[in-house]
Amino acid sequence: MKKTLAQNFWSHVGPHSDPTKCWLWLATKRVNHGLAYGRFRIYNEQGTRLVYAHRFAYELLVGTIPEGLTIDHVKSRGCTSTLCVNPNHMEPVTIKVNLLRGNGQAAINARKTHCLRGHPYNEENTYRTPIGHRNCLACRRKRSNARIKT
Repeated sequence: MKKTLAQNFWSHVGPHSDPTKCWLWLATKRVNHGLAYGRFRIYNEQGTRLVYAHRFAYELLVGTIPEGLTIDHVKSRGCTSTLCVNPNHMEPVTIKVNLLRGNGQAAINARKTHCLRGHPYNEENTYRTPIGHRNCLACRRKRSNARIKT
């Protein structure tokens, strides 16, 4: 007897009866920026295509992922792995929110509340560049004054 698409998918997932635990993808993986994500091959009349396993699981059990949003594995929901396909651990968010929740350099810098010299990043002391970077005004003034004196 031939397996359905869903049966085939779930046959590649580790134990998945506990909705609070990560359900780990056991088959094909793709490493993207140092993180492994499960991949699932769909066969149909148009041919074959590879999809991310966590996105497939979300759409299978929850519904369509809204246009312009990506799926975030949410640590506060108990998720500890990008190989997790448990939709209870996922949330559709913008790419910006997903990046800022992570541990990449952009997220690390966004969480900083003070510059390297200890000045606060607040409304009065922060200059934003046209591309969104923050600069400390106190340090900027100090550099400017040092150039003027020399």
